[in-house]
Amino acid sequence: MSQYLPPAEYLPHDAPMLLLAEVISVTEDSAHCQVAIGAESVLAPFINAQGELPGWYTLELMAQTIGVWSGWHRRQQGQQRISLGMVLGARELICAAGSLPAGATLDIQVNLLMHDERVGSFDCTICAEGDLLATGRVNTFQPTQDELTILFNQGSTA
Repeated sequence: MSQYLPPAEYLPHDAPMLLLAEVISVTEDSAHCQVAIGAESVLAPFINAQGELPGWYTLELMAQTIGVWSGWHRRQQGQQRISLGMVLGARELICAAGSLPAGATLDIQVNLLMHDERVGSFDCTICAEGDLLATGRVNTFQPTQDELTILFNQGSTA
C-alpha cells in the first residue's frame, strides 16, 4: 500500500489527460511516478496501432510528474487546493526511439535543479526495466491566481 495519494489528488487533470497511474516517491528534491503502456492503462487512448506511446508524450509525462512533486509539497504545507502550473519549455528533450515500447511500465523520475516560489527547473528521465528511454530538462512557472484569471478571461467579452 502506497503512502502517497493517487496522482489525481496532486494534479489539476482529469481523464483522459491524467497520464500517470501511481506515485512511487516524493522527496524534497525529486519525484518518481509510474504508468504502464497498454490497452487497460490510463495511456490506452494515446497508444498507436503497434501498442506504443508516441515519443511526444514524454514531455507531458515529465511535466505531470513535476506537478505531482509540486502538489505533494503544497499538501505538506497544508494547502489543499490544486494549483495549475505551466511548462515554460524543455531543453535537450530526447526520446531516441521516437516512441515508448508497448507493454512497458514507465518510471518517470524528476530531480529538482533550481526552484523559487514561481520558477523551477528539473532534470527528467523516463526508464523501463532499467533502460533509459527519454531525458530532458523541463522548466516550469507557477502563475498567481490573478494571472490565471487574466489568462483564461482574455477571450471572453462582456
